[in-house]
Formats: sequence, C-alpha cells, structure tokens
Amino acid sequence: MDRLGAGMTFTGRIDAVRALTIVNTVAAMLDTVVTAERPILECELPLDGSRFEALIPPLVERASFALRKKATLVFTLEDYVAKAIMTAAQRTAIESAAAARQNILVCGGTGTGKTTLANAILDAVAKIDREHRVVVIEDTRELQVNAENVVFLRTSDNTDMTRLLRATMRLRPDRIVVGEVRDGSALALLKAWNTGHPGGVGTVHANDASAALIRVGQLIQEAGVPPSPELIAEAVNVVVSIKRTPEGRKVEEVAAVRGWSASGGFHVERVA
Repeated sequence: MDRLGAGMTFTGRIDAVRALTIVNTVAAMLDTVVTAERPILECELPLDGSRFEALIPPLVERASFALRKKATLVFTLEDYVAKAIMTAAQRTAIESAAAARQNILVCGGTGTGKTTLANAILDAVAKIDREHRVVVIEDTRELQVNAENVVFLRTSDNTDMTRLLRATMRLRPDRIVVGEVRDGSALALLKAWNTGHPGGVGTVHANDASAALIRVGQLIQEAGVPPSPELIAEAVNVVVSIKRTPEGRKVEEVAAVRGWSASGGFHVERVA
C-alpha cells in the first residue's frame, strides 16, 4: 500500500485465484469481461470512483491489479510544508504564481503524487479567486476544485481531450485545468493558455523542469506539427517538480520558465 507521507508498506498477500476473482468481479460490475483476447481492464469503480487497472494472462504470469482510491480530503500547500514535503519558500513561490495567474505545470514520475500536488495548488487557486470559472478536463475524475464556479469535463471513447479543449473555449473559462497532458492535445492546451486563459494547471510525466518542457514538445509532435518550443516557453510559466526519495515524496524544485533559444534550449531558473 502506498500512502502520501508514508510511502510503500507491505499489508499482506493475495493468491492468484482470489486476484483473478476480484478482476472478474469488477468486470462483471461494469458489464464487461476480461479474457485472454481482452486481458486489460481499465475502469472506475462505480461505488466511489476509484481507478482500477488490471491485467490477466497471457500478459502477466498471474492476475495483477492496482486500485487507486480517490483522495478523501485535499492536502493543502500548508500540509505539504508541515509534512516537510515542500519548503515554505516553495509554497510561497507556488502561491505567488497562482495569484499572478501564471500557468503551472506539475511534473514527476509515476507514483510521485502529481495529482495530489495539483489538488493542493488548485486549493490555493480557489482561495485566491473563488469566483473564477474553472474548467477541468480529465480522462478519469481525480482533481478536486473548491471553486464556486467549476465545470468538470471527461474524455470518452468518442470525444478526446483536443475536442474538449475546443468546447471549453465556448464555456467562457477563466482558468483551464488538465489532469494529465499526455498526447497531441498538448498543442490545444498551450494555445488556450496563451490566448486569454492564463492561470491554468496541468500535470505531465517527466523527471524535472527541463525534461517536462521537452516532453510537452514531444506530445505536440503527436498532433502532427513541429514541437514549437517558443510556444511552450511562452505558455508554461512555472514548473513544479516532485520526486520520490528514500525519505518519501519531496518537491524537488519550483522553476520559472524564462524563454527558449536555439543555442541554449529552454531557459529555466530555479526560484525555490
């Protein structure tokens, strides 16, 4: 079991038969099946919205699954400082960026707590501009926003994130939030952030600030266009990097994006 502030702990074992029974039970709840021809199950549990990811043979030796529960409460930036996950200076830098309506990108590897940190940043945003209209776009509902005026959009098999971003433009958003930037929709997001909708928040898989900006460029290429580093440097103002360490999760840095040049690449300055 992996908990924020506690890390990974051993809680017990489950045999292969019971694991497969659990996977099949979840599939039945959703009126679907998992078979050797369809060995992957990705879904949300209807009871509480927890994410469930499962694989069965032949992809794995025995049935394997991960259950990702939704947060029951939002950790604030103050909580992060109290738990020594971030410093007071990092908290101040993030709050200043949120107040200035700068676009904030949270980066980290798998299981580093990007979504939980994004929730903490969104909590700070809500305290600053509670009446701002916030549009949240996700594949799976995970982000929590305490703003008075918030709209949650979710992708589907027929509607991808790029389509939702276009629809968002007609919803008169003050801030646009994306749960995870993961494909060619990165181009639409940056254009939205850069054309009258500042103050957004998003997450991306990358190990540090420079790698996060490069990763966004790679995602833009999936839309069939060049990576456009100038657009990235103009649209992304702050990158917050979080990592897993032997002592637990730590915010590695808060970095300001100062531009891009052909000779030096992205100019990133650590501010906290």
